[in-house]
Amino acid sequence: MKFPSISTLNIAIFIALLFHVSGAIGIIFTPYKSWFIDNTPTNLLIMCGLLIWQHPDKNAHFWLFFITTFLVGMGVEMVGVHTGKLFGSYHYGKPMGKQLNGVPYLIGINWVVVVYSCGMLQQKINDWIVSKYEERNIRINPWLQKFSFVFDAAMITTLFDYYLEPIAIKLKFWYWKDDIVPDFNFYCWFAISALLLMLFKQMNFKTNNQFAVHLLVIQLLFFLALQNFL
Repeated sequence: MKFPSISTLNIAIFIALLFHVSGAIGIIFTPYKSWFIDNTPTNLLIMCGLLIWQHPDKNAHFWLFFITTFLVGMGVEMVGVHTGKLFGSYHYGKPMGKQLNGVPYLIGINWVVVVYSCGMLQQKINDWIVSKYEERNIRINPWLQKFSFVFDAAMITTLFDYYLEPIAIKLKFWYWKDDIVPDFNFYCWFAISALLLMLFKQMNFKTNNQFAVHLLVIQLLFFLALQNFL
C-alpha cells in the first residue's frame, strides 16, 4: 500500500494547529489554564522556528531583516515601557518570560513573526492583483505597488494587534494604565510596522512562504476563540 507523501508545509501547519487548538482548549476548558499561559513563550518560539524552517532559500538579506526587526521591536518597546512616548503607558507581565530592560525577549520575536507574516500575506495579495491587471494589459506603476504593499500590510499588522490586545490583557501578558488601550498604540503600530515593511520590500529574499499566511490565520482564529469564550 502506497501512502501519500506529506510535505514540510503540511507538517508545519499541523504543528501550528496542534499547539493553538490545544492551547485554546487548555485555557478555556481545563483547570490547567495557568500552565498553558505560562508556556506562551515556548509556543511563539516554535512558531518562529517553523517560519524560518519554511522560508525558502534563506540568504543574508533574510537574516538581516529578521535581526533588524527583532532589534527595532525590542528598542521601540523599551522606549514605550520607560517613557510612554510610544504606544502609551504600559508594562509587561511575567507570562512573557525573561526580560531585557523591562521588555521580554519574546516581544522582539513577536514583532518578527507578525511583520514577516503580514508582509508575506500582503505580497500574495499584491501579486494576485497585479496578475489580474496584467490579464487586461494594464500596467500598475511600480511606485504605487510599493506604496500599496507597505500601507496595506501595515494596516493588517495594526488590525492583528487590535485583536490581540483584549486577549493579552485578559491573560496578563501586559498591563495598560487604567486598563485602557489608547488609540496612540495603534498609530504607533502602524507607523513602526510600515517602516519595517519598507525594509521587507527592499530586502532581496523570496516572499512566498505559504506557512506564514496559514500561521497568521491560525493565530487570528485563536485570539477570536479566546475572546468569545474567556
